[in-house]
Amino acid sequence: MRSSVRVATAVVALTISMAGLLAAQGTAPKIVYVNSQKIIAQAPGRADAEAQFQKEMNQYKAQVQHMGDTLQSQIADYQKNEATMTPAAKTAREKDLGAKRNAYQQRVQELEQTAQQREAELVRPIMEQINKIIEQLRTENGYSFILDAGSQAGVVVAADSTLDVTDQVIKRLVAAGPVASKAAPMAAPSTTATPTRSTGAASPKPTGVSRPKSTPNGR
Repeated sequence: MRSSVRVATAVVALTISMAGLLAAQGTAPKIVYVNSQKIIAQAPGRADAEAQFQKEMNQYKAQVQHMGDTLQSQIADYQKNEATMTPAAKTAREKDLGAKRNAYQQRVQELEQTAQQREAELVRPIMEQINKIIEQLRTENGYSFILDAGSQAGVVVAADSTLDVTDQVIKRLVAAGPVASKAAPMAAPSTTATPTRSTGAASPKPTGVSRPKSTPNGR
């Protein structure tokens, strides 16, 4: 949160500094703004990209959910029969459940990383089209800056509505039509869990995927 505030402050400071420089040179800066959230929401092809993303992710979530349900059932079965098992049988069973728990967790991590990467692949062409049109608008009209009033960083906190060129960008987007996706359809999920290396990037937990309770040796 603090880093976002620092970024926003830096951008505002840079804009003011550049505006002052242009004014000193006798050039009146032309500054307008857009609402990026509104543009993205109405961008042609966005709904299709979102639907494609959900369709592909549902295949993975179904597999992971099945793994979680199966593991939970096996844990419950172990706990039910634990009192009658020999120490050796208990040790072997706990080891097996631990391995299955690790495989499940690896599969969840793989889904999270896949979801993040796939969403970027599907959305990237749309974002490139938006940025291209914004730059065209800036060049054609000689704008010094086009700020973003829809940014989470909060660069624009108040502005004259006559300086809002969001609708102009949307109009051009609609006229251009949906941009062709360069992302090939994603392969169906494999039936076995494979170890994955974490990229270190934060990613949201996929909706609908629940983690089972701890295995006996992890409680």
